[in-house]
Amino acid sequence: MADYTPLTPVLVGVAAIQQKLADYQQALEPLALMEQALRGAAADAGSPGLLQRAGEILVPKGIWGYSDPGRLLADALGAAAANTVLGEIGVSQQTLITRACQRIASGEVAVAMVVGAEAKYRSLCASKAAGEAGETVQLEVEPDVLLLPEDELWSEVESAAGLGMPVGYYAIMDSALRYRQGLSPDEHRDQMAQMYARFSEIAAANPDAWSDHAVDAATIRDPSPGNRMLAFPYTKLHNSQWNVDQAAGLIFCSAGLAEELGIARNKWIFPRASAESNFMSAVASRGELGGCPGFRAAGEAVMAAAGISFDAIRLRELYSCFPYAVRSQLHEFGMAPGGDLSVTGGMTFGGGPLNNFVFQATAKMAQLLRQNPTETGLVTTVSGMLTKQACALWSAVPNPGGWSFADVTEQARAASDIREIVAQYSGAAVVAGYTVLYQGGDPWRAVAVFDLPDGARTVAYSEEPELMQSMQEQEYCGRQLSVANGQFRAG
Repeated sequence: MADYTPLTPVLVGVAAIQQKLADYQQALEPLALMEQALRGAAADAGSPGLLQRAGEILVPKGIWGYSDPGRLLADALGAAAANTVLGEIGVSQQTLITRACQRIASGEVAVAMVVGAEAKYRSLCASKAAGEAGETVQLEVEPDVLLLPEDELWSEVESAAGLGMPVGYYAIMDSALRYRQGLSPDEHRDQMAQMYARFSEIAAANPDAWSDHAVDAATIRDPSPGNRMLAFPYTKLHNSQWNVDQAAGLIFCSAGLAEELGIARNKWIFPRASAESNFMSAVASRGELGGCPGFRAAGEAVMAAAGISFDAIRLRELYSCFPYAVRSQLHEFGMAPGGDLSVTGGMTFGGGPLNNFVFQATAKMAQLLRQNPTETGLVTTVSGMLTKQACALWSAVPNPGGWSFADVTEQARAASDIREIVAQYSGAAVVAGYTVLYQGGDPWRAVAVFDLPDGARTVAYSEEPELMQSMQEQEYCGRQLSVANGQFRAG
């Protein structure tokens, strides 16, 4: 008896596309890259006819203006009857993969295609040439299904202190984890630099990666004219690289249809188990400022469903928008040190297209699992300021208990210690996490999240040069400082 059913979802076709054309007029727009990725995925499956049989086309919103790219793709690929889904920014990329699998497992569709693309490099080249990178105009065409997140949570108190870009939030959370782990600022910087240097080596060996050369740890660690500090301790080479032209296409179908179409069994990759948390909270409100209960819950759920420990998994792609995302996962999953944490080279060196990197990672993982059919692969997802988290396990063999999905939102909510954020506070307070934000090559403002005596939180800033310098040389988490009128000072 087969260890899967006719409705078991399988990933049968994958393709990763990238272009590096300095002539923006010759470069393809995001829609064309998506079409190329799906055609490549169908060819990879050895079954071009899959395109016309698509029952659903799922696309995450990107930095482009199409109102329903799935419909444009459906028309171009001869799949006019396909349902179209658009996931707005803030909807987890894993949510689209999970929906594709759910629709197949329920028998609602036999083929689902997940695709995304960005062409920021094309736009950058156009800007440098004082030109404009045009794209297909599509307005006021509504997708059949529009997936919307809950309102992204942020705090006016955070904003008033100077927080806005993700790099500052992630640096603050990372400082809290560093303090919890007993690392000094220098030890922390050394560890991150070594981790990202290894990512660069992996990318250099990955033909689908944006960067094709390795970077040493010292270059990543320390600021320089080509690698400026953005938010201490993060330099530019710690940040996701989104000025890329990359696309990825994933084609799922039912096992029954895969057999009917004669898709080679060695092409099949099974989604074994996935879990995600959509519990949302503002960064400064998180009692565990350096922790992530959502990843803890998601990791436990997929390990239990697949009967495997993450420490037994060799092929791993831990979402890497910033070092804290990776470090948080290692901490919450309880992963033993050692082994590679990426198969792509990560989002700095592999490339970080805004809202479809997980598809790039999944395509690469599928290729590696075909070559290593006894292995299991782990791909994780982050959305927002580590706001939402997801884990997915993949393998060339089906999950013994069948494909499994767990929504761990309520578990994450129950495990989260949420604090009130207050704007008006004067008095002594203890630093829970902090960073120093830079403008150009110079420190601009130190921003810190403070624990108040009554258990609430506030966020304040300082522009004192001596204090900003000291905060980059010594650990300030756990220190008591004086706060008044949204600003802080020593003593």
